[in-house]
Amino acid sequence: MAEAFEGHDINLDGEIAAGVPRKTFAQATWLIVIADVSMSLDNVLAVAGAARDHVPVMVFGLVLSIAMMGLAATYIARPLQRYRWIAYVGLAIILYVALEMIYRGSHEVLAHLNS
Repeated sequence: MAEAFEGHDINLDGEIAAGVPRKTFAQATWLIVIADVSMSLDNVLAVAGAARDHVPVMVFGLVLSIAMMGLAATYIARPLQRYRWIAYVGLAIILYVALEMIYRGSHEVLAHLNS
């Protein structure tokens, strides 16, 4: 839908994207770095939580997730922009996995401390 309006004067003011501040190279770079770090962190948490104690599965999952994010980033970004609720569902899943890992890990650490 948004592609249909690309390059068209939607509000008929004579200018396309008038009044929209342009991002500097540094701002764009900073946004990309933040997005990459956040996507990398949630991928690591999700893969580590799913793999549990299986290191080869974790390594394979991380390599696969990096490849998929590199190849499918554009296709993933479009629905996330259009349907914000998908991002919240993903956040809830990541939060659940992270809390489960903290809970399980704290029991393992306490078991080692008590012995």
